[in-house]
Amino acid sequence: MQVKKKLSFFVPDSENTPELPFFGGIKAGFPSPAADFEGDTISLDKVLVKNHLATFYAKADGTSMIGAGIDDGDIMVIDRSLEPSDNKIAVCYIDGEFTVKRIKTEKDCIYLMPENADFQPIKVTEDNELIVWGIVTYVIKSV
Repeated sequence: MQVKKKLSFFVPDSENTPELPFFGGIKAGFPSPAADFEGDTISLDKVLVKNHLATFYAKADGTSMIGAGIDDGDIMVIDRSLEPSDNKIAVCYIDGEFTVKRIKTEKDCIYLMPENADFQPIKVTEDNELIVWGIVTYVIKSV
């Protein structure tokens, strides 16, 4: 079976991650001169990755999740140790293809829901091979 891979996966390199200057409390409203020079360092891996052995990064490919703030080219932080549940955004492997969708559970059925009206929900049936690969915990995007 050939696997269609729409996502590019990366493993966090937590041992070689530099700590960068961090300035907390930057006002999005009125500026606060008192907080101008509060500085510390931060490692984004330490903030974004809670379980290093089970966390991966993947680059989103497509527009089906734009309503959830996941745009084409964004980097998703995916934790494979988290349990899938209703309303979580998950990277799923269904019928030989990776996709990212919101999980919707009903009494006897599971749907993989896009967050874009141009895409149809995927109803998961007994005929589908579904693996919930991991739960998306953060999205890194460019502005």
